[in-house]
Amino acid sequence: MTVHPSLQTYADAWTHSIESIAELVSPLTEGEWNGRTPCPNWSVRDIVSHIIGMECEQLGDPRPIHTLPRDLYHVQNDFARYMEMQVDVRRHHTAPEMTSELEYTIIRRARQLRNETRAPETMTRAPLGAEQTLELALRMRAFDVWVHEQDLRTTLGKPGNLDSPGATIVRDTLLAALPKVVAKDAGAPPNSAVVLDVHGPVEFLRTVRVDAEGRGSVDGAPSLGPAVTLAMDWETYVRLACGRVRASSVADDIKAEGDQDLAAAILQNFAVTP
Repeated sequence: MTVHPSLQTYADAWTHSIESIAELVSPLTEGEWNGRTPCPNWSVRDIVSHIIGMECEQLGDPRPIHTLPRDLYHVQNDFARYMEMQVDVRRHHTAPEMTSELEYTIIRRARQLRNETRAPETMTRAPLGAEQTLELALRMRAFDVWVHEQDLRTTLGKPGNLDSPGATIVRDTLLAALPKVVAKDAGAPPNSAVVLDVHGPVEFLRTVRVDAEGRGSVDGAPSLGPAVTLAMDWETYVRLACGRVRASSVADDIKAEGDQDLAAAILQNFAVTP
């Protein structure tokens, strides 16, 4: 048995991104590990700690027994607390400790993926004691490491891989959340359409249609009379949708045509990652 074909795409994307991360951080000095990243409240070390922790959970390792300090004011809910645990437990680890644990975790996880024979619909461990399918788990790991690779590249001044295998997975995952952003969060009126035109290393045009009941759906067909058309480059789209920037700080990189109030409401609700 080999990895199920529907999982191979995610495994390949994960491998590409996590090996790129290992390459980025291996030469860093102690001070560089403390650099702030676009990921809110997290340093380079924090991001790598998070990745190590999440992969260890996929390997079935027990979660650390650790009490979070009370002064982590950005930790406001159970999900944030869950994620912060794997980060805070490594906050005082040295650069060699971080790189060696990352390398060892990649070796273990790559071996697990090579030997994966379970069906995509197999239920596996998810955050907060929940369960998710193996396919969703692997897709979200591929998504997560690609986005965090870009966080690290921004901080370290080493742009690249905006069109690597993980980019397509990130595009599809973010687009799946767009109907809710437009129809529910931004309150686009029934029987309206909003067009998103993204250019750059990853290019696409998608239309979110809001039906008579106010439900949103997304497709690749252009709309003849959209209420709003938003045009931006791929990097800006990712940074906005992943909550790395506010629309006001990248206004020059966004072209909004049509109903400006609706456009502003969409951009205000654009971030879809936790």
